[in-house]
Amino acid sequence: MRPGVLGADELRQAPARQVEELLEGRVAGVQVVRSPDGGVSLRIWGPSSIYGNSEPLYVLDGVPLNVPQGQGLFWLDPSDIHRIDVLKDAAAIAMYGVRGANGVVLITTRHGERTPE
Repeated sequence: MRPGVLGADELRQAPARQVEELLEGRVAGVQVVRSPDGGVSLRIWGPSSIYGNSEPLYVLDGVPLNVPQGQGLFWLDPSDIHRIDVLKDAAAIAMYGVRGANGVVLITTRHGERTPE
């Protein structure tokens, strides 16, 4: 398991139907939680995760998202992702304040990259 970064090469080799599945077993301190109704959420272990709601802040291409507990990112195609960074310590709080207290999942998409002809 890696400390908190998944690059393009790793993401291409990881078969997944949902974004959260890309992180499962690949990033230390991150757990994918599935609910009986099919919902998916992430738990990033850290100081605040022991106090209740442990849903992290998702940031997609620099834009913070409001993702309801258990909803996950079902609408985002994992093959569109270029890189995922997981912040789970003081860096998350320093960058995003209390919104980052449960950790931050920074997702960078491919932005329609062109392949050389």
